[in-house]
Amino acid sequence: MNLELAQQIVATYEKHGWTLRRVLWRPSAERERRQIAQKFPEASLIDSDIDALWFARASHAGREAWELRLIAEQKYALFETFEADEGEEDREDARREMEKKMRDYAGA
Repeated sequence: MNLELAQQIVATYEKHGWTLRRVLWRPSAERERRQIAQKFPEASLIDSDIDALWFARASHAGREAWELRLIAEQKYALFETFEADEGEEDREDARREMEKKMRDYAGA
């Protein structure tokens, strides 16, 4: 994972009110895992076959917006909003589908 690029992406999103919630990464070494955990202590670290960041923020009408951003020089992100009364299981299903689309895009 390109940690420097990930930090730049996080800084940009935070300027616009987004909160980093999850870090998807391709495991390579325990040392790298510790570095990622130290850089992003507020986020869940999830083993994946892509390097990407999950952000969330409040949206209009009580909704919550989530965005999945690929960690790459070429900007690519997927966006979804969830109704306030939408169950967590349905939200997680939608997030898994977004991760699948990201994998397809990234060729993972």
